[in-house]
Amino acid sequence: MPFEYLDDIATADVAFHAWGESLEETFKAAAEATMNVMVGDLSTIDEVDHRSIRVEADAVDMLLFELLQELIYYKDAEKLLLRIDGLKIEQSNGLYTLTADARGEELDPGKHDLVVDVKAVTLHRFAVEETPGGWRATVILDI
Repeated sequence: MPFEYLDDIATADVAFHAWGESLEETFKAAAEATMNVMVGDLSTIDEVDHRSIRVEADAVDMLLFELLQELIYYKDAEKLLLRIDGLKIEQSNGLYTLTADARGEELDPGKHDLVVDVKAVTLHRFAVEETPGGWRATVILDI
């Protein structure tokens, strides 16, 4: 997944850019980057559990915000580390709807290389923008 961590944006948080040719690719890359902040080796997350995710927002940037918050919610509430599999974004009547399949397993400190705990997505410098090559997201995570 195409993403890069940014050292010069937030000193006490983690910032990254994620990108893709489509919104769906960009959102999946941002989800991977968020999970990779918490778990050093994403390949250690087996696809044992499944959750269907559906979020809505009136703006595309807030749709990404809601998706990432949902992944953090599952980590906190159910101790699930989830990775996005299928993802679809639709727009109708000024409302964006995202549906996704998320697969993963219960957090296991003996199995998963836990790096830091992400508490939330911040709105500071948060952006999703169309570029000549597709889409790019800028995200800062509160750790």
